[in-house]
Amino acid sequence: MNYKLILLLAFSILLFTGCSSKDTASSGSDTVEIEYWQYSFDSKVHLMDDLIKQFEEENPGIKIKQTTFPYEQYNQKIAALVPAGKGPDVINLYYGWLPKYVKSGFLQPLPKDDFPQEQIESEYFPFIQTSKLDGEYYSLPTAVRTLALFYNKDLFKKAGLDPEHPPTTWDELIDIGKKLTVRDKNGKLITEGLAWQPEAQLHTWFRDGLLYQAGGKDQSDDYKKILWDDNNAGLEAFKYLVELSTVHKIGEKDFYTDDSTAFKTGKAAMNIDGSFRLGDLKKGAPDLNYGVAPLPSYKEKATPATYWANGITANVDGKKLEASVKFLQFLASDKVMEKWSDEIGELPAKKEVALQDKYVNDPIIGSFVNQLPDGKSHFFIDENVERQYILDAINKVLLKQTSVEGAFAELEEKTQSLFDEYWNQ
Repeated sequence: MNYKLILLLAFSILLFTGCSSKDTASSGSDTVEIEYWQYSFDSKVHLMDDLIKQFEEENPGIKIKQTTFPYEQYNQKIAALVPAGKGPDVINLYYGWLPKYVKSGFLQPLPKDDFPQEQIESEYFPFIQTSKLDGEYYSLPTAVRTLALFYNKDLFKKAGLDPEHPPTTWDELIDIGKKLTVRDKNGKLITEGLAWQPEAQLHTWFRDGLLYQAGGKDQSDDYKKILWDDNNAGLEAFKYLVELSTVHKIGEKDFYTDDSTAFKTGKAAMNIDGSFRLGDLKKGAPDLNYGVAPLPSYKEKATPATYWANGITANVDGKKLEASVKFLQFLASDKVMEKWSDEIGELPAKKEVALQDKYVNDPIIGSFVNQLPDGKSHFFIDENVERQYILDAINKVLLKQTSVEGAFAELEEKTQSLFDEYWNQ
């Protein structure tokens, strides 16, 4: 046996293998890795894992790392890392945070060549304007949520009401709500006609639903002035919301833990809630006999349209920016919107996807989808603060015997002051 020949062959194989490994590593260095952040919500995180795999298969030169945080930590992490050029390249954010993110320098405008504004505005429902600031779009949603009226068909029958005819107007909501409300001989609430939990969805219902239904408008086109007192619509909407509990007594704050639990357990006959609740009801109350209807209307039709959107952080450039653009285009594609809707229960954000027959004609989803053309999304300065202002105003009526008119006037003044402070900086 020629040992020299064997050693030479072995060395050649080793050399060839080494060269191949180096070549692979070299070609691997051309791969761009970007990081995507969203808050921790199991079903969304799992779906995003699947979508990332699909995207990477279609774009072999790009790798996506998904990072998640608890909701309550999310903004703190962004504020700490993004200004230092760390953290995410593509980020999922609540639309109400956009002004603060832009003002703080966390985001960059979407490149207009890749995201033409005319195309965005023709493909999406009108609520997309809330993603636009100073003439630039900073984010695009994959899905959107609207509010609708959930109602318990069995409790309708028990009260002698037609379970296929839920209320369609403000007055009908009160009348039917009274018939569904059950109290014991001492006046203690047993069943709410309408779940009444302001910190759940009712504060949103007031601002982007009731206000517009009363013929009003939340703010001026330049987002600088609160228009609640124009033609008295704001006061009328606020008064209607508060008096559902204080005057008509069809629901009470903090009854049976919260609104969704009360509805799920049959302690509330109706509830104003979002399309995001469908998965929870399917899992937590599979035998609940319920229906969903458009929000009862008044002078106009309107429903709140809220959404989480994806944007690109401020310091991303070069190949990472190119990769981030591709990933954002993927997340805003028709196929991803449809998959997101089918698996998460939120609604497609684009007209062409949402208005398919399978959504429009669905007995549950249809009530949400059919309201999308009337969806309203107001421009936030600080979502948490503005929400708290509304809750404080309601509590002043409930707990401090402040008049509805007085509480509303103070609410409007404080909200306008917040806007003035933002725009005057």
